Amino acid sequence: MKKFSLGEFEEVVMLTVAVLHGNAYGVAIKKEIEERLSRKVSVGALQSALNRLEKKGYLLSKEGEQTQERAGRPKRYFEITAYGKMALEYTRNTRNNLWEDIPKIVLDLKFSK
Repeated sequence: MKKFSLGEFEEVVMLTVAVLHGNAYGVAIKKEIEERLSRKVSVGALQSALNRLEKKGYLLSKEGEQTQERAGRPKRYFEITAYGKMALEYTRNTRNNLWEDIPKIVLDLKFSK
């Protein structure tokens, strides 16, 4: 399988886009990540990640309807592409393989005072 470049935050963003299927736009993605991971996300960091992922071909965006509450600006919705799905699968398989290869003794370590 081809190797894919996907950082930890990019992976979280892509997984969140998948969770929000059909309703994945900036504010919803930010809110979902913050609630699920108890992690603050800046709008700038999220927008940078979304733009990077779209440039890599992992995400596709489209404009929604214009609304008065957004001063006539449309929401930008994101969805995962087939290439993005392959990147997520590659990342998951890589992590799983690493976890499976950790010797049992390493995970059985106890903390001492």
